[in-house]
Amino acid sequence: MALATAFQAEVTVRGGGVFGLCCAYELARRGTRVRLIETTRLGAGASGGNVGALAPHVPELWNPKKQFQLESLLMAPAFWAGVAANGGQDAGYAQTGRIQPIADAQAVARAKARTGGAVTLWQGKAVWRVAPVEEFGVLAPASPTGLLVHDTLSARANPRRALAALAAALVALGGQIVIGDAADQGAVIWAAGVQGLATLGAGLGCMVGGGVKGQSALLAYDAGPVPQIFADGLLIVPQADGTVAIGSTSERYYADPTSTDAQLDDLISRARALCPVLGDAPVLDRWAGVRPRAKTRAPMLGAWPGRPGHFIVNGGFKIGFGMAPKVAVTMADLVLHGEDTIPDGFRVADNL
Repeated sequence: MALATAFQAEVTVRGGGVFGLCCAYELARRGTRVRLIETTRLGAGASGGNVGALAPHVPELWNPKKQFQLESLLMAPAFWAGVAANGGQDAGYAQTGRIQPIADAQAVARAKARTGGAVTLWQGKAVWRVAPVEEFGVLAPASPTGLLVHDTLSARANPRRALAALAAALVALGGQIVIGDAADQGAVIWAAGVQGLATLGAGLGCMVGGGVKGQSALLAYDAGPVPQIFADGLLIVPQADGTVAIGSTSERYYADPTSTDAQLDDLISRARALCPVLGDAPVLDRWAGVRPRAKTRAPMLGAWPGRPGHFIVNGGFKIGFGMAPKVAVTMADLVLHGEDTIPDGFRVADNL
């Protein structure tokens, strides 16, 4: 990556995960000179995993968090196409949808009732429906009722390819990436994951969030452009490169943040049971990392209290890739123009 010499940045972004890279890319796309600093490697934290599921909340009991996520998912096709066009690398993004088994007659009725909510709340731009398992091919999981919820809003991206694509686009637009350390220049956006939450909390004298470990795996199986699966808390995400991602655990207490263990073995076994065609698929990668979770469980955005010119972007937790396009636009508007469109529940003050 670029050296830190002879470069004058208007904005510095600290953190090379999906939030940091998306913010840096969006700023550079608007003509801002951006320096991104990552101490270890791009994707060293939670963004370097396998899963890459971009999925909506259930279309009911609407709130600002669900609206923000909807807007981000709707802008994602154009956002990721722009990344590919600017940098020449593909993020593995596609709006392939999601299917979920339905357990019983009561759940069928509930799922059908949500169809109307999707029509209204999703603005007619995506569908939530109940459909027979037979529509979805050999990867589709068994369902006790023979029915699945199918939504067309969910999408997937390959996390590591997405970060590489963002980095290529940022550099192509004149931005600089420093691996190691360099001086801050201009406004500073802190997108530093779990360590960033700890630093912010220490500075403010309170806990603003913490880390939740997750484990995931990557299997060699080419499912084609079919929907991802969500069943019994398990995500199965077919990727564009002939792999299937399996995830993930949620571990509040752990000894080693980067080790995999029997919990991941269990995930893989459950995935093979749900989708028997994965039974002999080789395991290509086992991954573990710690995801930043703000106290509100929503992304934490806004000015750093008491530090003029410094801003916080953190708390992606399990929805970082889905939220990242809208997060990037929101922060670019705030940093460049002072335009504050951060929704209730997302502000730094909401986590104090």
